Amino acid sequence: MSAPASPWLTVDPDVVSVALVYPMRGPAGMFGPTCELCAQLAVEEINRGGGVLGREVRLVPVDGGAPPAEVAAEVEALVSVGAVQGVTGWHISSVRQALAPRVAHRVPYVYTALYEGGERTEGVFLTSETPDAQLWPAMRLLAGEQGVRRWFVVGNDYVWPRRTARAAQRYALRAGGQVVGRHFLPLDAHDFREVLRRIEHSDADAVLMLLVGADAVRFNRAFARSGLDVRCLRLSTLMDENMLLASGAGATGRLYSTAGFFAGLVTQENLDFHGEFAGRFGVEAPPLGSLGESCYEGVMLLAALIGRARTLDVRAIETAADTVAYHGPRGRLGLRQRHVRQRIYLAEADGLDFHVLAQL
Repeated sequence: MSAPASPWLTVDPDVVSVALVYPMRGPAGMFGPTCELCAQLAVEEINRGGGVLGREVRLVPVDGGAPPAEVAAEVEALVSVGAVQGVTGWHISSVRQALAPRVAHRVPYVYTALYEGGERTEGVFLTSETPDAQLWPAMRLLAGEQGVRRWFVVGNDYVWPRRTARAAQRYALRAGGQVVGRHFLPLDAHDFREVLRRIEHSDADAVLMLLVGADAVRFNRAFARSGLDVRCLRLSTLMDENMLLASGAGATGRLYSTAGFFAGLVTQENLDFHGEFAGRFGVEAPPLGSLGESCYEGVMLLAALIGRARTLDVRAIETAADTVAYHGPRGRLGLRQRHVRQRIYLAEADGLDFHVLAQL
């Protein structure tokens, strides 16, 4: 259950409380446990180092899988009574669009999900990928190396998939191809018969998947059952190790993912992160993936922003933001225009693991 905005949340002057907004229900709920554990790992690391502004950091969980207006109202209430002094977490763009105008000018808000680009709200800082740096290089590489020319886009029906689909149309033309069809499904979709029929009749040689969590898992299974995986490769900008595992090895053939983090990246920072995660939560903990890892980074960036500005004041934090850097599983990262500068990779599914092919 998410933390209600109620009187039991007392204001403690020795604590910096952070609303951790992550999905506890719906198609993205499958990421929730990893998001929570990764954020907790970051908080414990920060507190071992003395906290933020000499104060202990604590998380206040909020269900980012609730309807966007409900999430925004709950977090705004927490901010209004002084129960939280910052916001972070992974949640879909519809939630961000409802939440940012209500709280970002009052407390710093670090958004960790990949998104469609273009966020300009004061006080919002973004750690994850955007289509220009993530999708376009991947489509260009697959056009050159796999001969992809005809893309079909399937996504959930909200702002991130729709805007990304428009970008994909431009990218396909730029790479010498075209988008031959688009189909949008409601969140928590189960019936893929119509979209599979349309893909089959389109003569597409690639499918761009812009589906969230369990929707992508169910689509992968239906796609493989239809036999379309023999004809079409799939590219997703939202496909982590948890989704791969849930899809099953038989549903991941010719499936590609592009992201700023994969659990299998062989770097010292990533190996250390895996060791710390397993040491703290055990080998039976949910698999690490880009979405959970993003919540670790969200907490670390929020602490770095506040620490650099030496205040919780949003305007002071904004002024100092481009001088901020933080360390995490992806090494040392900094900000430019409130977005994290980062490396992006293309990986191919190999059964239930990702094999990183290239840095884009």
